[in-house]
Amino acid sequence: MKGLIKTISAAAVVLAVTLTAGAVPGRKDAGEAFLRQIRERDSVLIADQLVYGFRIDGLPEGAGLSLPDCSKMFPDSIMVLSDWRLDTLKVRKKQGTADISGSVVITSFEEGEYRLPDLAVVRELPGGDSDTLVFKGATLDVRTMPVDTATFVPHDIKGQIRYPLTFAEILPYLAALHLAALIVVLVWAVISVRRKKRTGATGTAQEPPYIVALRGLDKFRGNRYWAPDKQKFFYSGVTDVLREYISSRFGVGAMEMTTAEIFDGLKDKDIEPALRDEALELFRTSDLVKFAKMTVSDEENMKAVPAAVRFVTATWKTEEEKEEGNVL
Repeated sequence: MKGLIKTISAAAVVLAVTLTAGAVPGRKDAGEAFLRQIRERDSVLIADQLVYGFRIDGLPEGAGLSLPDCSKMFPDSIMVLSDWRLDTLKVRKKQGTADISGSVVITSFEEGEYRLPDLAVVRELPGGDSDTLVFKGATLDVRTMPVDTATFVPHDIKGQIRYPLTFAEILPYLAALHLAALIVVLVWAVISVRRKKRTGATGTAQEPPYIVALRGLDKFRGNRYWAPDKQKFFYSGVTDVLREYISSRFGVGAMEMTTAEIFDGLKDKDIEPALRDEALELFRTSDLVKFAKMTVSDEENMKAVPAAVRFVTATWKTEEEKEEGNVL
């Protein structure tokens, strides 16, 4: 005999529950036990969990129940996953009764049809009388997944689905690539300056225009100035750096000139047409942002600083190559 006392209070209805392996005289049929899946499906498969139990309606206040020992009542092919659980379904205060249910959780790992045992529940009434309510056991049919061996054809394991990349996913890598390129240019520029100093250059060392320009453009990296209300500052800053560089590098008074005048002065300079057209497009975009209050997309904003860097590095390399040729 295994004893376990549980007390459930629901609107003055008290159930004293005792687990027992035997039954008390005074048996009578009380209907059928219920059997339902925890996760409803059209069939019961191996390892599915099911709730098996009984329901008693109109249990008087103060009555007690003695439940069978669930660890011994099922066959070896049925596994009990939880002990008895009593739930109060409905309370009738005026009548002094309640509807309750008791259940355990079961499962099976073997295919087959099983006859579940009857549930013999001893009901002890407040006056001292007792009787045994017998709930007819249900039938459990456990199945495996059917495989048609006549038509079954094995297939290779499919690889992972590859979705197309979006611009937002590529943007951080593009920004990192541009940053790496800018760092390489700056390192190259610093090394070149130090090399010139070691060859015997005297006097106060003044930074070349391209170093000043690249340092100025570095302040506008990233997207912190891409918001519509900051784009005027962004494009003015980028083009002002280029104006100073053009003035120092080519001797064109770009600081006081319009866009058309600047690039008219650059026509006779040794600049690749594609490079000059890209810089011209950048200046025109800047004019539209500053004077026409145009809002530029993130894709165009991302191109601004790299275009300015390309203009500076390409024209600086051309001049550097000429100077090295004259020295040789």
